[in-house]
Amino acid sequence: MLKKSIGKFVELRSLACLIGMLLIVGVINPEFLSITSVMNCFNDSVVFTLLSVGIAFVIFTGEIDVSVGMTLGLSAAVSSSLLRDGFSLPAAVIAAVVIGLIVGLVNGYLVAYRHIASLILTLATNGIGRGLIYVYTKGSWVENLPADFTAYSQMKIFSELTTFYLLAVLLVFVLDLLVKKTKRGRQFIAVGDNYNGALLVGIKAARIKLLAYVLCGVFAAVAGVIYSSRIGFITPLAGNAYEMKAIAACVIGGVSLIGGQGSVLGAAIGAVIMSSVNRILVFIGLSSNFDNTITGILLISLVVIDALLQKREAFKLKRYKFMLQENKKEGR
Repeated sequence: MLKKSIGKFVELRSLACLIGMLLIVGVINPEFLSITSVMNCFNDSVVFTLLSVGIAFVIFTGEIDVSVGMTLGLSAAVSSSLLRDGFSLPAAVIAAVVIGLIVGLVNGYLVAYRHIASLILTLATNGIGRGLIYVYTKGSWVENLPADFTAYSQMKIFSELTTFYLLAVLLVFVLDLLVKKTKRGRQFIAVGDNYNGALLVGIKAARIKLLAYVLCGVFAAVAGVIYSSRIGFITPLAGNAYEMKAIAACVIGGVSLIGGQGSVLGAAIGAVIMSSVNRILVFIGLSSNFDNTITGILLISLVVIDALLQKREAFKLKRYKFMLQENKKEGR
């Protein structure tokens, strides 16, 4: 009950942080609060929303994946080159998803079944994948994508909301309900909260971790296709350092880095906040070159805050157990 209440509080806090951020920037520059500008904050977050939701499943289980940016870049490069060369959109999407699936399976198998440290493994995967991107593209940009493909990212519903973001929102709500309300969904949190305890109650923890990495890889691959449609070209550095923003988005949204706590909805709210940093810098008159610096500062700050909150929660839990024991001794 304590963790559930904390999770709901963090989601509301993240939403309040997002609204407050928009209002503060609006006070500094009233043009920021125009409908178009505010909606663009949400529309621009679609790629980070998918990345953050995918990596959230991995973090739920107590692991990490710093190769999601590479997966996005490799999927984007392959799918874009196929489209440029005349292949159909379904073929390009399938190719991207297969790449994400392979990366997820490799990462998940080695972490879950071979017990390789997830940070070290995914760093290595990231390096291998980045090298493959350069080999595949020969260091060149993938350009001249079909106009109808790039037009998909501009399709809008309700005047200003893009179709891509609307679909992402629907996916977020469905996944959030699955994680919170279904037995399989709650197993991701259970594995991260207490791995050995999960095994004792019959949860196949290694399989859950493998599934988490597969979901992470597939979401990153789909994000790569959408990235291609939005940008219109792919460089060998596509998706570089995106993993840092995705992780920061999860932490902002209440996903604990030690696992066992958080929600898909919280990660999605955090993604909007993190993706808006670049736009906010422009509206308050600062260079967008500060984007990565601010992201790094936020990530460090959030990790420290997360550690302090976890320590505080552990203390409250110990105190609660102690009081129960004292009450039993007194016969209450």
